[in-house]
Amino acid sequence: MTTDAYTFLPDLLAEADLPGRGIHSQTLSKADGVELVLFAMAAGEQLSEHTSARPAIIHVLSGEGQLVVDGDEHRLEAGSWLRMAPRTAHAIVAGSPMVFALYLLPTG
Repeated sequence: MTTDAYTFLPDLLAEADLPGRGIHSQTLSKADGVELVLFAMAAGEQLSEHTSARPAIIHVLSGEGQLVVDGDEHRLEAGSWLRMAPRTAHAIVAGSPMVFALYLLPTG
Protein backbone atom coordinates (compact mmCIF):
# COMPACT_ATOMS: atom_id res chain seq x y z
CA MET A 1 0.00 0.00 0.00
CA THR A 2 1.30 3.43 -0.90
CA THR A 3 -0.06 6.72 0.39
CA ASP A 4 1.37 10.23 0.46
CA ALA A 5 2.66 9.48 3.98
CA TYR A 6 4.10 5.95 3.60
CA THR A 7 4.67 2.80 1.56
CA PHE A 8 3.92 -0.54 3.23
CA LEU A 9 4.87 -3.91 1.71
CA PRO A 10 3.75 -6.78 3.99
CA ASP A 11 6.19 -9.26 2.39
CA LEU A 12 9.03 -7.82 0.33
CA LEU A 13 10.04 -11.26 -0.99
CA ALA A 14 6.50 -11.84 -2.33
CA GLU A 15 6.97 -8.79 -4.59
CA ALA A 16 9.72 -10.62 -6.54
CA ASP A 17 8.95 -12.29 -9.85
CA LEU A 18 11.61 -15.04 -10.12
CA PRO A 19 12.44 -15.57 -13.78
CA GLY A 20 13.19 -19.00 -15.28
CA ARG A 21 16.07 -17.28 -17.10
CA GLY A 22 17.68 -13.89 -16.82
CA ILE A 23 17.38 -11.11 -14.29
CA HIS A 24 14.26 -9.17 -13.37
CA SER A 25 14.46 -5.84 -11.55
CA GLN A 26 11.73 -3.51 -10.44
CA THR A 27 11.77 -0.21 -8.59
CA LEU A 28 9.38 -0.45 -5.63
CA SER A 29 9.99 2.91 -3.98
CA LYS A 30 11.72 6.15 -4.87
CA ALA A 31 11.27 8.83 -2.22
CA ASP A 32 13.40 11.22 -0.17
CA GLY A 33 16.55 10.30 -2.08
CA VAL A 34 16.29 6.55 -1.30
CA GLU A 35 15.50 4.15 -4.12
CA LEU A 36 14.48 0.51 -3.47
CA VAL A 37 15.06 -1.85 -6.39
CA LEU A 38 14.12 -5.53 -6.05
CA PHE A 39 16.26 -7.94 -8.10
CA ALA A 40 15.32 -11.55 -8.92
CA MET A 41 18.00 -13.65 -10.64
CA ALA A 42 17.75 -17.13 -12.14
CA ALA A 43 20.44 -19.61 -11.09
CA GLY A 44 23.72 -19.02 -12.93
CA GLU A 45 22.94 -15.42 -13.87
CA GLN A 46 25.37 -12.66 -13.00
CA LEU A 47 25.73 -8.94 -12.68
CA SER A 48 29.23 -8.27 -13.99
CA GLU A 49 31.54 -5.92 -12.14
CA HIS A 50 30.20 -2.39 -11.96
CA THR A 51 30.00 0.61 -9.60
CA SER A 52 27.32 2.99 -8.40
CA ALA A 53 27.60 6.75 -8.10
CA ARG A 54 25.57 6.52 -4.87
CA PRO A 55 26.08 4.68 -1.58
CA ALA A 56 24.20 1.38 -1.69
CA ILE A 57 22.93 -1.45 0.50
CA ILE A 58 22.33 -5.00 -0.75
CA HIS A 59 20.15 -7.29 1.38
CA VAL A 60 19.69 -10.89 0.19
CA LEU A 61 16.14 -12.14 0.79
CA SER A 62 16.37 -15.65 -0.64
CA GLY A 63 18.72 -17.99 -2.49
CA GLU A 64 22.49 -18.11 -2.50
CA GLY A 65 25.37 -16.91 -4.59
CA GLN A 66 28.75 -15.21 -4.68
CA LEU A 67 29.67 -11.55 -4.26
CA VAL A 68 32.94 -9.90 -5.17
CA VAL A 69 33.21 -6.44 -3.64
CA ASP A 70 36.34 -4.30 -3.77
CA GLY A 71 38.29 -7.44 -4.72
CA ASP A 72 37.03 -9.54 -1.78
CA GLU A 73 34.88 -12.66 -2.31
CA HIS A 74 31.89 -13.39 -0.06
CA ARG A 75 29.24 -16.13 -0.01
CA LEU A 76 25.69 -14.78 -0.21
CA GLU A 77 22.65 -16.38 1.41
CA ALA A 78 19.31 -15.22 2.79
CA GLY A 79 20.08 -12.56 5.38
CA SER A 80 23.42 -11.44 3.89
CA TRP A 81 23.79 -7.66 4.02
CA LEU A 82 26.31 -5.25 2.48
CA ARG A 83 26.74 -1.48 2.58
CA MET A 84 29.02 0.08 -0.04
CA ALA A 85 30.49 3.53 -0.51
CA PRO A 86 29.99 5.20 -3.90
CA ARG A 87 32.18 3.90 -6.73
CA THR A 88 32.92 0.56 -5.00
CA ALA A 89 33.39 -2.18 -7.64
CA HIS A 90 31.16 -5.21 -7.11
CA ALA A 91 29.75 -8.23 -8.99
CA ILE A 92 27.14 -10.89 -8.10
CA VAL A 93 26.61 -14.45 -9.36
CA ALA A 94 23.45 -16.36 -8.40
CA GLY A 95 24.21 -19.97 -7.41
CA SER A 96 20.47 -20.67 -7.09
CA PRO A 97 17.42 -18.55 -7.85
CA MET A 98 18.14 -15.45 -5.76
CA VAL A 99 16.25 -12.34 -4.68
CA PHE A 100 17.86 -9.27 -3.17
CA ALA A 101 16.85 -5.74 -2.30
CA LEU A 102 19.10 -2.91 -3.47
CA TYR A 103 18.80 0.38 -1.61
CA LEU A 104 20.41 3.36 -3.35
CA LEU A 105 21.03 6.03 -0.75
CA PRO A 106 21.36 9.79 -1.05
CA THR A 107 24.82 11.20 -1.65
CA GLY A 108 26.30 13.62 0.82
